[in-house]
Amino acid sequence: MSKPLPISGSESFEASDDQATDGSSLSDRARPLPRISIQAFCESSELAEAIQAASEDRRLSKAHITIQMGGGAAAIAHYQESPTPNLIILESHAPHAQLVAELEELAHSCDPGTKVVIIGKANDVVLYRDLMRRGISEYLVGPVSPFELMECLSGLYNNPESDPVGQVFAFIGAKGGVGSSTICHNVAWTLSEVLSANMVIADMDLAFGTTGLDFNQDPIQGIADALQNPDRLDEVLLDRLLTTCSKHLSIFAAPVVLDRDYEMSPEGCETVIDVVRQNVPFVAVDLPHAWAPWTKRLLLQADEIVITAMPDLANLRNAKNIVDLVKQTRKNDAAPHLVLNMANMQKRPEISPKDFEGALDLKTLAVIDFDCENFGQAANNGQMIEEFNAKAKSTQAFRDIAMALAHRKEIKTEKKSAFAPILEKLKLKR
Repeated sequence: MSKPLPISGSESFEASDDQATDGSSLSDRARPLPRISIQAFCESSELAEAIQAASEDRRLSKAHITIQMGGGAAAIAHYQESPTPNLIILESHAPHAQLVAELEELAHSCDPGTKVVIIGKANDVVLYRDLMRRGISEYLVGPVSPFELMECLSGLYNNPESDPVGQVFAFIGAKGGVGSSTICHNVAWTLSEVLSANMVIADMDLAFGTTGLDFNQDPIQGIADALQNPDRLDEVLLDRLLTTCSKHLSIFAAPVVLDRDYEMSPEGCETVIDVVRQNVPFVAVDLPHAWAPWTKRLLLQADEIVITAMPDLANLRNAKNIVDLVKQTRKNDAAPHLVLNMANMQKRPEISPKDFEGALDLKTLAVIDFDCENFGQAANNGQMIEEFNAKAKSTQAFRDIAMALAHRKEIKTEKKSAFAPILEKLKLKR
């Protein structure tokens, strides 16, 4: 009997167009992997290149990946003297009987808990069932793309029956004072209200953050306390440090004091956000307009990125730099979202949305007109725009942004006239 390879055990919405085609968004289909070791044994340079490309993706940034050539024979020789990792990726073009024989020999060296993914060329259901019986975690028919590989590995390490990992939305301004925080707060509040989903806003501008002001809160503790000892942060401490603003919205407020020095490490910031995302479906990260290693890390690790800009030349230049970096670094993710804020200000020369889009090769998600009356009064009251004035023009823009980030589409019901029943009866009589 062969020894099996051990493996470890009031409103309506619909999916948006990108979900309708493939069932989920890119970030939903491939979630971040934990800190695991992965060793790949390839027979073709194409697979080695695909794995290398996948290893550079943000979702695999915590995993330690090594790639070797030689296929099954190389794996058998290697593990006779070395312990097995958390995951083995094995490419084999061998016939059914030879592949099974290689796996039986490899099984003698496998440690309990090791997962094995086989990549072959035969699209054979008999082979697939035989491999599954022997304890193989997954069998893929090559060639595979980097994203197909990430999707497979994500399925192995993210249990669909447990609470899903929350999505992280990063908001950053192309320039200081463009209203990125205002956009972040209003979109987060809208998403929490419209979807009735728990949301946390993490204010990363420790010295000058405005989250507490915008929600009329003055918390004693906040995100600075978590960043001091990120490894101590757990669900209990998180609940104590968060400030509740509404039924579904909480804020991780900034201390906003200048007599303290804030030394923020990329690893510490990422750890804090990871703990938050394990406890709520959505996390909005309000990034300051200050470029630092931790800012870059949080921006590039987010599931969705929103860049807020005003329609002038300096904003266009900065936005293009951010967009180019994001597209170059996040090749398997959707493009960032662009929001033009404070547009159509009187007597101010502006770059048109069309020209802005052309320069960035990016479609504008929303254009929000300059509206000092509604925005100013709402800020003074500690309210969101829709709370202060539901009829404000920007209210629908915030809903559009929120639905785009959540990959939902709002189904609007037509309001019927009070005379509608009478008119229907007249039509029937005719």
